[in-house]
Amino acid sequence: MGVLGISLRPAGALVLAAGLFCAGMAHAQPQLQPFKDDLFSAQTVLKSADGGNYLILDYNEMRDINGRDTIVEKRVQDKYVSLKIRAQQKDVAVPTAAGVVKTYQVGKLTPQTSMIVLYLHGKGGNRHQGVNDFTFGGNFNRLKNLVVQGGGVYLAPDFSDFAAKGTSEISGLIAAMKQQAPRAKVIVTCGSAGGVLCWQLTADATAAQQIDGLALLGSLWDDQFRKSVAFKRKVPVFLSHGSRDPVFAIDSQEAFYRSLRKTKGGYPVVMHRYESGNHGTPIRMTDWRVALNWLVSKAP
Repeated sequence: MGVLGISLRPAGALVLAAGLFCAGMAHAQPQLQPFKDDLFSAQTVLKSADGGNYLILDYNEMRDINGRDTIVEKRVQDKYVSLKIRAQQKDVAVPTAAGVVKTYQVGKLTPQTSMIVLYLHGKGGNRHQGVNDFTFGGNFNRLKNLVVQGGGVYLAPDFSDFAAKGTSEISGLIAAMKQQAPRAKVIVTCGSAGGVLCWQLTADATAAQQIDGLALLGSLWDDQFRKSVAFKRKVPVFLSHGSRDPVFAIDSQEAFYRSLRKTKGGYPVVMHRYESGNHGTPIRMTDWRVALNWLVSKAP
């Protein structure tokens, strides 16, 4: 592991993406185009390993929260957001085999939709969290803009619980959306305890065949993942974690990353560690363009 000390400003995401893609892309896929990269991708790589698949990124609370928000943790500076995307956002109720699922939908679902990206919140959250334009440093606003500009649809659903019922609801939601957009790549992103659903979906008979990528943000690991259908399909996994996370220990997440790296024949997994970052840091700091481009490039 070598110390890079590379500042990603101003070419940010391009440099960071190079660190990920240098390990090789299985096949070319349409890539999301830059959106406010000068603000979101100016992250410093402190260390790199595994051909760029493991990165330690610099994080500073005074700079990345206090220096970014007009109201700390509640409202980011206006330059970080573009509210035009709200014109394509609606709150809908989707009938599924598990019942009606309420979700925000951003973007129009068509047979040509390129990707469907879901965000599953953690405990104490709800569907409103994933479409809040101003919290978490404006990162959800950027996510919405990136996905829609790339011809995709973004979903932020509610669910009953983090157990079988919630898993069935999200599996049903994915199936309902795939009926309307059969060619879309499905990327499921999970914050904190939402990761419980992420891993349960990999073992769900229907969802495991339809999911094309997973992103775990300040979340947990699953030692049973290797037994799942999704693992056998080599669904790529993107892990983003704060080094000071008091809820899910960084050591356990890194051990999980290393265990996947040791898979015979290799496994598509990336880990971004935010040095000194806390539990919510990955939701604020993850470079969505880099994460989604990598996941789509490795989709089965």
